Amino acid sequence: MPKKSFFKRYLLTGLLIWVPLVITVWVLNLLVSTMDQTLLLLPESMRTESWLGVHIPGLGVILTLVVVLLTGVLAANFIGQKLVHWWEKVLLHIPVVNSIYKAVKQVSDTLFSESGHAFRKVLLVRYPHPEAWSLAFQTNVPVELNGHFSEEHVAAFIPTTPSPVNGFYFYIKRSEVIELDMSVDEALKYIISMGVVTSGGGRERKTQTLQPAAAPLVQARAANE
Repeated sequence: MPKKSFFKRYLLTGLLIWVPLVITVWVLNLLVSTMDQTLLLLPESMRTESWLGVHIPGLGVILTLVVVLLTGVLAANFIGQKLVHWWEKVLLHIPVVNSIYKAVKQVSDTLFSESGHAFRKVLLVRYPHPEAWSLAFQTNVPVELNGHFSEEHVAAFIPTTPSPVNGFYFYIKRSEVIELDMSVDEALKYIISMGVVTSGGGRERKTQTLQPAAAPLVQARAANE
């Protein structure tokens, strides 16, 4: 084996081991460091630096979980609900703050509510041009837009890769989208991994389900080949 190929092979092998590990450690360190900021809420006499002489990382995670849990317990009773309602009423009367808080609260209610769902279906839409297809998530069309379209439209969020929290929000004719037999988790996995990670088990089932509706896509692929 040539020295160049030998060096390249083992260098790539080392990168494949270290890159995911380093990124995982970096993300965990970022999360723990952020949560450790909650320790600043405690008096200096109660912090580990005062009675141990050293900062113990990770205690902020425990404190954050305790605060969140206690907040949930307090908000579940009658008095807590009244306090939350009063606090939200105050925020909604502050200019600029009310718009941001209301939008963020609606998103969080959708994501974390047991009965809520952030995305309804996984779609295949033509984007960014008529000859290309992208994965998208069906959301909700605002009631205010009812009657403004000549035919039925769906709201589609097209995420970017590898960060699906950013993307584009469009209204597309229902006749021009393909509903996929795919879970939201699977679609997110494909987007985050840029298509590298796939599940071969359900491929045949999904292809058969899409066959009638995806005929233009199949024809376009055949023409390109």
